[in-house]
Amino acid sequence: MQPLLVKGSVAAVRGMTVLVEDLPVPVGSMVSIRSSAGSRTNPIPGEVVGFTKDHAVIMLLGQTGGICAGDRAHAEQSSPTVGASRFMLGRVIDGLGRPIDGGPTIRDAHPVLLSPDPVSPMRRQRISRALATGVRAMDIMTTLGRGQRLGIFAGPGVGKSTLLGTIAKRTAADVNVIALIGERGREVKDFIEHSLGPEGLARSVVVVATGDESPLLRLRAAKLACAAAEFFRDLGKDVLLMMDSITRFAHAQRQIGLSVGEPPATKGYTPSVFAALAGLLERAGTLQSGGSITGLYTILVEGDDMTEPVSDAARGILDGHVILSRKLAQKAHYPAIDVLDSVSRVADDVTEPVHQHARRQILRLLAVYREVEDLVQIGAYARGSNPEADVAIEMYPAITDVLRQSSSDSPTFEQAKSALLRLSDQANAVASRLAKSRPRTA
Repeated sequence: MQPLLVKGSVAAVRGMTVLVEDLPVPVGSMVSIRSSAGSRTNPIPGEVVGFTKDHAVIMLLGQTGGICAGDRAHAEQSSPTVGASRFMLGRVIDGLGRPIDGGPTIRDAHPVLLSPDPVSPMRRQRISRALATGVRAMDIMTTLGRGQRLGIFAGPGVGKSTLLGTIAKRTAADVNVIALIGERGREVKDFIEHSLGPEGLARSVVVVATGDESPLLRLRAAKLACAAAEFFRDLGKDVLLMMDSITRFAHAQRQIGLSVGEPPATKGYTPSVFAALAGLLERAGTLQSGGSITGLYTILVEGDDMTEPVSDAARGILDGHVILSRKLAQKAHYPAIDVLDSVSRVADDVTEPVHQHARRQILRLLAVYREVEDLVQIGAYARGSNPEADVAIEMYPAITDVLRQSSSDSPTFEQAKSALLRLSDQANAVASRLAKSRPRTA
């Protein structure tokens, strides 16, 4: 059945929005405006984002230049869809699903809803299987489950893109869907060619909306990535959805909200930002019918402030978070994961008891070392004053060696787990040796 076409005319342009009269269509309908000025030959696509008593409020996917009063607007009374296909793998597409890598048109595309109805909680499957990332520190300390949603919180310049590229190349997931939202144009190609590489791209779909594109196109790119992930999930695949970044998605939603008259709230973010965040992040998960979407979402921490509104809201929705530490990055400790401040809420559900015990033991030693680190650095720590601290200090170099990883190192999940268990055995041996050497009190 063909969607019903409705026609209206442009009444005004206000900032990033266009007011169209005589266009009785619902919010979310796709619109195209044909400029009569002659400067733009192709119709300009947009979306209905609101309405007033007399006008539909349209946000364009491009620029407003060339639009005149009285220009005709055509709307489709149907839910927005996007074409999805197995042949998306290895391709780079924009927020409209068009290839931007110079390759041919994507074949066998099937229309899927851009924003389908939320999945019922009763259709979801309990997370019970681990997903190997190929990053040792994550696999052993913040173990990821298939269908989990994990946030990567990082300031600029601490190795976020490199970490995402490493995971994309080495993960045990069947398919990667990578959304680059609001990135600089230079960074996009650098990520695809350097961080991701041909090996990672071959089993990935990359969706790109750079920072100079319209906020609506950035939102659409994020939703398109989710729709592509859902397409592969429904084929029974385990999908890893990586979105960089949620913060710029929130910025785009804020721009749209302010443009349609929403009141600014905390730090200028409109109420719709937090509703949109929840809707986007809830699209990941695992279904009883098979297939899963595991979500990795980066959150840019402004000024390394973990309590800013987007970070705070995302932490409350997600199933865990990984903190990338600037202090570790400055020490050339990569990946710069602060395992003490990071947590995976499903780690105990997807790992064995021996793994859980060893992880807690190493975390305890790192926590004790952090308490006495300043004393150790200035030479003021008195050996023997704290037996647990003595073990932590001796074990610290071995622990950091395991948590570090070079770009050429590609451990399997079992190899990473074995390294953790060896650390646990070594810590027990050190504790036993130090206890025997400690002078006995009368």
